[in-house]
Amino acid sequence: MAVAIVLLTIALVIVVGLLAAAGAGKLARMDGATYPAAFTRAAITFAAVITLAATVTAALAALLT
Repeated sequence: MAVAIVLLTIALVIVVGLLAAAGAGKLARMDGATYPAAFTRAAITFAAVITLAATVTAALAALLT
C-alpha cells in the first residue's frame, strides 16, 4: 500500500510540474518571448517544481526520523 501512495505522489508531482511548465511557457509566448526562450522558462519552472518537491520530501523525512 505504501508503494502505491509513493507512486501516486510522484505522478501527481510530475503532472503539477508539467502543468506549471505549460503555463509558464504559454505566458512567456503571450509576453512576446521567442520559442527557445519560452521553452527555457518552461524547463526552469518544471525543474523548480521538482526541486521544491525534493526539498519538502527531505524536510519531512528529517522531521519524521
